[in-house]
Amino acid sequence: MTHNIENSKNTLTALMMKVQDQAARSADYLAPTNDLQKTTTLDGKPQIVIEANRGVPTKRFDINDTAFGQIATHAGIDTRTARRLQSNYPREFDNLTNAIWQKEPTRRMIRTHADDRLDTDGTARAFVSDKFKTFDNVNLLEACLPQLIDNPAQFQVVSADVSEKRMYLRLKSLEQLGTGANVGDHMANGIGFGNSEVGAGSVTVYQIAWTLACLNGMQTQNKTRSSHITSARDGDDWGLLSDDAKNADNRALELKLRDLVGHYSSRETFDDICQQMRAAAADVIEGEATDVTDVVNNLGRVMQLTKKENSDVLNGLMATIGQAGYENSRPLSRATLVNAVTAVSHRADIDDVDTWQQRGGQLLNMSARDWQRVAA
Repeated sequence: MTHNIENSKNTLTALMMKVQDQAARSADYLAPTNDLQKTTTLDGKPQIVIEANRGVPTKRFDINDTAFGQIATHAGIDTRTARRLQSNYPREFDNLTNAIWQKEPTRRMIRTHADDRLDTDGTARAFVSDKFKTFDNVNLLEACLPQLIDNPAQFQVVSADVSEKRMYLRLKSLEQLGTGANVGDHMANGIGFGNSEVGAGSVTVYQIAWTLACLNGMQTQNKTRSSHITSARDGDDWGLLSDDAKNADNRALELKLRDLVGHYSSRETFDDICQQMRAAAADVIEGEATDVTDVVNNLGRVMQLTKKENSDVLNGLMATIGQAGYENSRPLSRATLVNAVTAVSHRADIDDVDTWQQRGGQLLNMSARDWQRVAA
């Protein structure tokens, strides 16, 4: 039965419109670096110039942060150092980059988005190898949406975002529900998709367990549930394939997505996660006067969090134990801390949401030895 996966906020519609707009404005240029020039505008913006070649006129693009980091890495310069040079010594940095491009020529792909400005041809959003295998956001949506619409789990969109680096789509099941850490803690099965058009990771499909009271998402950690989709694009012969062969490869990718969606939307895998959360509720932190700050600091040391991240987890913990229905007499447990960690995702940058959802899964699957270090 076909199911409407859109939510009341029209989140998926907005994502599709943005992805289609970006696809319409995208263009890729292949060029050796000795046909490129790095420049800086009078107001300090880094730009890349692609010299005229074979009837294609000279093109000038602003360089965004992602492409700038890739240019620095390609030149063998630490990104932080490159940003300081760009800010304080732009002409010298231009000359250094251009000298490297001229004396150590390599063939690169410059991925761009056009816009309506008169002073440039758009924005350079990636500076990658000429062997970079493109699989764009619109391709992922075309491949995964039919699998979601017809799925008996009745998925519905929770969030969808596109950043400079990646696209994210996360959904929850309206059908596969369960009890989590405590009676009344309801959970829903979920699935997530990610893709990067600029070399910041491959196509990913993963399972999410949603805690419905606060809609925190935890990405499951079982390795069979977090898959990087591979295809013929990962070989060196992609450019040699015919259109028929590429279409066949796309079809194979769609079949892989279908099988993975089917696996992650199974009731059995979701029930396993619910059971893990119930078991985590039994991992309580002993002591009548537990200092939540000490607990969070212990967790930060075990998970190697920064001071800022520790503060974020503490805020997430206070929000978790302060929500309606939480019993003040209930002891802190591993399950409580999982919700505290995943709660940070609500305030995180687009590209950090996955990290916090994954950390929730890491905490759920933490070894007994490391958990004792947290609970000490």
